[in-house]
Amino acid sequence: MNILHTLNNNLLRQTFGNSDPAAKLSNFQLIAQVYAQVENSISVLSDLKANKSYIYTGGAASALGIVHKEDSTEITSIWEEDILKKIRQTDLLGKYALELRFFHLLKSLPVAERLDYQVISTLHMQDKHKKYVPVQHRMFYIQSTEDGSIWLALCLYNFSPDTHSTGTYQGSIINTRTGKVISPDEYRLNNILTEREKDVLLLIKNGKRSKDIAASLSISVNTVHRHRQNILEKLHVSNSMEACRMAESIKLI
Repeated sequence: MNILHTLNNNLLRQTFGNSDPAAKLSNFQLIAQVYAQVENSISVLSDLKANKSYIYTGGAASALGIVHKEDSTEITSIWEEDILKKIRQTDLLGKYALELRFFHLLKSLPVAERLDYQVISTLHMQDKHKKYVPVQHRMFYIQSTEDGSIWLALCLYNFSPDTHSTGTYQGSIINTRTGKVISPDEYRLNNILTEREKDVLLLIKNGKRSKDIAASLSISVNTVHRHRQNILEKLHVSNSMEACRMAESIKLI
């Protein structure tokens, strides 16, 4: 799953400034626990800086064949594998692709506005009888560090109220303050890269070297290098191969 690899790198390779973990993490753990209790949901709080998660289970967990515990389960990963392995593979790919676009959308917004947005998906998960049932998945990035890195994520799994699900993956990015559903054109984020940077990246994807790109675009090699660096910084990746995967995932090229 290249899309998962790209998403994982984007989340975990942020710079992470000061996060005051002792106080704020404790508060959000309590919030996650309350969600599980009040909604009978499975609630997963992920600490991207520490690469670990805290899982709280409400009543729905047993029906989905997941062990229901009174206290939290701590795992050393931001990916709740025991839950994710129950999700249909095509739904997982759709979920990861949308969450990658969501990450880039939020990174383009002021920190104060990020809590207004969430991803809502309808997934198909195996229940305790190995039958696929529709489950609503909501995901929020609920806390950032001082430097703007996204630090804490909260995921909620509930049985879907849509009993007439089409059987295909459905997902949306929603502004919960205004009720607006963000259209695909908006979360493809076409304005992340300039047109010239897209030209350079497309040529990189086609295997061209810097001197070939310079000749093709009638610019200097130094200018190509500058475009390359800008692309890596804007897409939050460390090399050109990751940049190409990222750009394809969020429909830039």
